[in-house]
Amino acid sequence: MCGRFTLTRFPDEWTELLEMPGFDPPKPRYNVAPGQYILTILRDPEIPHPIPQLLFWGLLPAWVKDPATVSRPINARAETVADKPYFRAAIRHRRCLIPADGFFEWAGAGATRRPYYFQMKDEQPFAMAGLWERWQSPRDELVDSCTILTTTPNDVVKPYHHRMPVILAPQDFKSWMDPGVQSHRAVAHLLKPFPADTMKATPVSRRVNNARQDDSGCVQGDIPGLN
Repeated sequence: MCGRFTLTRFPDEWTELLEMPGFDPPKPRYNVAPGQYILTILRDPEIPHPIPQLLFWGLLPAWVKDPATVSRPINARAETVADKPYFRAAIRHRRCLIPADGFFEWAGAGATRRPYYFQMKDEQPFAMAGLWERWQSPRDELVDSCTILTTTPNDVVKPYHHRMPVILAPQDFKSWMDPGVQSHRAVAHLLKPFPADTMKATPVSRRVNNARQDDSGCVQGDIPGLN
């Protein structure tokens, strides 16, 4: 799964690539957690270019009657996403990008359990494949939410976890979000493990275990009392 990630900077070249005018990047985040509002890039049929938008991390489908009675998944398995009622409409019509520059997974058990931080070797930002939904209550309350797609791990992630987020190459951003593409089969080839030779894993402080901690210490090594 993908349950924590970082976004400490947004590349200027992505703003140009995605043709997003006047985009003001958010403040750095070192411990993005489920249940928070996270930066996404999506296509709205009424707007001619991609737009940045903060969405709640935990998908709430439009057809849900009472949000209190359902789970709100933070991840969707790429292999079955087109078959699950929760995601079936979103994979066809509401695909988005979720920018990040690293994500965390945990390995070990008990006192030896430790977080690991996964990045590109050059530490450049990347985009995870996401889905989004808009839920509207009978009183016209709107909730925009999202989930991150996951796939089987590459050789860097495999020693630590059995899943990893789907990471998209920049040349695939527009095709992934293209509102004219409404077939899962047309984008299924993008839902694969990212090449292992471009990534690295680093053990980091257990500070990241606490979602209230959101500073650079979450991606550093030894911090007394927290490792």
